[in-house]
Amino acid sequence: MFHRILVANRGEIALRILRACKDLGIETVAVYSEADRDSLHLRYADETICIGPAASTDSYLNIPAIIAAAEIADVEAIHPGYGFLSENAHFAEVCQSCNIKFIGPSVSAITECGDKVAAKELAKKADVPCVPGSDGPVENEQDALRIAREIGFPVLVKAAAGGGGRGMRVAHNDPSLVTGFHAARAEAQACFNNPTVYIEKFVNKPRHVEIQIVADTHGNVVHLGERDCSLQRRHQKLLEESPCPVLDEATRQKMGEAAVRLAKVANYYSAGTVEFILDQDNNFYFIEINTRIQVEHPVTEAVTNRDLIREMILIADGEPLSFRQEDVVMSGHAIEFRINAEDPDHNFKPSPGLIKSFVAPAGPGVRWDSHVYQGYTVPPHYDSMVGKLIIHQPTRAQAIAVAKRALGELQMDGIATTAPLFLRILEHSDFCNGDIDTGFIDRYFTPR
Repeated sequence: MFHRILVANRGEIALRILRACKDLGIETVAVYSEADRDSLHLRYADETICIGPAASTDSYLNIPAIIAAAEIADVEAIHPGYGFLSENAHFAEVCQSCNIKFIGPSVSAITECGDKVAAKELAKKADVPCVPGSDGPVENEQDALRIAREIGFPVLVKAAAGGGGRGMRVAHNDPSLVTGFHAARAEAQACFNNPTVYIEKFVNKPRHVEIQIVADTHGNVVHLGERDCSLQRRHQKLLEESPCPVLDEATRQKMGEAAVRLAKVANYYSAGTVEFILDQDNNFYFIEINTRIQVEHPVTEAVTNRDLIREMILIADGEPLSFRQEDVVMSGHAIEFRINAEDPDHNFKPSPGLIKSFVAPAGPGVRWDSHVYQGYTVPPHYDSMVGKLIIHQPTRAQAIAVAKRALGELQMDGIATTAPLFLRILEHSDFCNGDIDTGFIDRYFTPR
């Protein structure tokens, strides 16, 4: 077993990883930027090392600084969490060259799965349904127009290296396709230093449903059911739940088996997520593979009673999976609410600042994952999420009822948060009936 692990992240995920390490009896090292000097996760680490100024490019994305900290602290492994360097193949390669274990998939898996065009080829090889579209990158507007006319409008132009909705444009006719093609390429170049785009058929009112997989280095791959991540704002997830309210057991099994096949074709190990869109007829199509732990992993942990961070650490240490597919049993319903320091009544304006008073929600079936506390100042330099509220109850209706109570208990005075928005969503009849899609938030809850 590893003796010391460095956590190359911040906020609630850093604290989550530290706790898993403590449960396994592993010493921990936490790195931090100057802006995170008062972050809660530093109190739980055995050693802390400042790696640079507030800007993430000078700290949490600073590979030489992180490697130097790892070498000074004499760690055997690094857990990258999510975001920052978690899907950076170069970082994983540097760790490997320095004889430090990267707690995640292989460099080749990160590289191949991280490119949407290459990942789509893997999906085809694994006989996983894909959205109709271009066979590979689209190089010019003439080819874009030809492909769009072949598969039929509307279409989606997507960055091959994209994520979070960046480098993505919907086109309903020839002029909007030409405009969207060049805009997507420019945004992809600016955000990912890679202008490559491809084209897919646009699915109207889709649900975003993903399968959690875990695989070890001994060839064992299992899936842990699905998460419905359809409640999004501008392609950024706000609420996730498991199981998906509309998925029948036969489709659930097919999606899980498809995800496992894909992981095997990719020679994947560690935790990962295979993402799909689900149309109104319950047909599912592959979107992408996320080669890291995800923000919404707690809902899967809740319904399967499995510790995904623990499994990642054990897998990186060479251990086989601690369970088989037949051991995975989903129980009850879980919902996760991303509590962001944003003002939903003013176009989700960021709301950093001092938390003057704070009360965390609690009670049966309530989990609160957060790094904030009374007197903590939310910095303006990073992602706005300040906590995750996870509810687990026997039924979806009960989960909604408990969520209302827990959201009402949450107090975070001094900053605006998305908690009031979630209370309004939970009262909406379409949400209560499970009648949602990726446009739900923009349709009903985004100021015009």
